[in-house]
Amino acid sequence: MNHTYKVLKSDIELFAAALSHVRVYVVQPLGEALIDIVDYGGAVEKITPESVKINGSYFFRNQFEFRTDIKSSAG
Repeated sequence: MNHTYKVLKSDIELFAAALSHVRVYVVQPLGEALIDIVDYGGAVEKITPESVKINGSYFFRNQFEFRTDIKSSAG
């Protein structure tokens, strides 16, 4: 199974995700190819320069990645 995602980095990308109510999940990079999924996500509720609020929890932007799935068309 091919899992395609987009990492949301900028304020604009996070704001667009909040407006469109897409599911955003929180990932903590652990190394070269290792990650830990911290929260399986939900809608972005609040964005500050330091953190993002998802499902009632705040996550520091400099410690975590925020990802959303990209729908691909299989032909």
